[in-house]
Amino acid sequence: MAYKIVKVPEDGAKISIKNGKLQVPDNPIIPFIEGDGTGRDIWRAAVRVFDAAVAKAYGGKRKIHWMEVYAGEKSFHLFNSWLPDETSQAFSEFMVGIKGPLTTPISGGFSSLNVALRKLLDLYVCQRPVRYYQGVPSPVKHPEYVDMVIFRENTEDIYTGIEFANGTEDNLKFKKLFKENFPKQYAKMRFPDTSGIGIKPVSVEGTERLVRAAIQWSLDNKRKSVNFVHKGNIMKFTEGAFKEWGYILAKREFRDQIVTERESWILGNKEKNPALTVEENAKMTDPGFDMMSPDQKKNIILEIEAALKLWDTHGDGKWKSKLMIKDSIADVSLQFTIIRPRDYDVIATLNLNGDYLSDALAAQVGGIGIAPGANINYETGHAIFEATHGTAPKYADLDKVNPGSVILSGEMMFRYMGWTEVADLIVKGMETAIGKKIVTYDFARLMDGAKEVKCSEFGDAIIANM
Repeated sequence: MAYKIVKVPEDGAKISIKNGKLQVPDNPIIPFIEGDGTGRDIWRAAVRVFDAAVAKAYGGKRKIHWMEVYAGEKSFHLFNSWLPDETSQAFSEFMVGIKGPLTTPISGGFSSLNVALRKLLDLYVCQRPVRYYQGVPSPVKHPEYVDMVIFRENTEDIYTGIEFANGTEDNLKFKKLFKENFPKQYAKMRFPDTSGIGIKPVSVEGTERLVRAAIQWSLDNKRKSVNFVHKGNIMKFTEGAFKEWGYILAKREFRDQIVTERESWILGNKEKNPALTVEENAKMTDPGFDMMSPDQKKNIILEIEAALKLWDTHGDGKWKSKLMIKDSIADVSLQFTIIRPRDYDVIATLNLNGDYLSDALAAQVGGIGIAPGANINYETGHAIFEATHGTAPKYADLDKVNPGSVILSGEMMFRYMGWTEVADLIVKGMETAIGKKIVTYDFARLMDGAKEVKCSEFGDAIIANM
């Protein structure tokens, strides 16, 4: 494509994908959006960190060719467009990019520029790693136990925006159709005449590609478990289905590499007592077995027998080296990720749950100002890495705020590109700077003996400590 407003670096080359693997040249072109408000400050600090890490890791043999693309307020002021076509085209053509926080127009246009970019490229995974950096102030006793990665489904659930506002003609039409065709379900609404309506779509395809990405990433990165977080006890045909479809996918595509939590109980029971009968194993696996109906008992027996058929590949403790697949209810998970964080590793969950969980977990390890994120399509290879916080306009151009979120998003980006040496240097630089208590104001006010520095100076400290 010929670009009019975007200047494509002449000496750079495109990232591509072949046979499902990214092909990254030594001189890749990376599109970036600096962001609105504080985005300008944090991008200036971050890009210096990125370039310094690349130079240190490869001694000039590799170099990023940054290509600015536009969205948000800067784009609107320059081109009278919140999201020019060239921006989405550039992210599509050059595969991997990074962005700062964006303002969303208050009236008209997109409901969210971030959501618009995700939809345009079908970036169905929102990936949010949450880990502790020594010295970061935290409200919990053992933040060092937190080391989780959230795979949040990015395209479905309540966030599809299928809503009918109370009092509108569309709302009345929908409720009329609903009442006429589904009277029993309509009757469940307590106050139908004044209710706004939202629809929650959850599909097999959307679930499977999210779960597949979470499991494959976990295997590639030698993680210990994937937990399907859901509210399936209440929303049985959406969140409950997400859980069931997730297990089906895991067993169908990764059978030799995974074990479910219940399978581990069944196999473990036999390992402790090889003479155990199937029914005895069932009673140990489900203590309420004796109170179940005949059909329920039959299903449990079938489950026990299916697990025991895995003995050759999973028995005698072999399951302990495999990726554990389990699930937990969302409200329980919100509690246990605080009081028992070591029980959670990789989390695969739906859109709304993932939104809550990722921010709640970030609060344990320093807040959203240091929380990185990425939106990825693991099938096409497209990815946009981003600061997860807002624009904080009152701090814009004051060289004050923490650039950690966008810097660590860049660390994710380099790891995704296979430039692990760069990613490791960024982590080392940040860990060491924070360990020396050289921090921006948000951390300094919570740390004894801290040296408060500007946004740009924190970038300097990271570079100096690589």
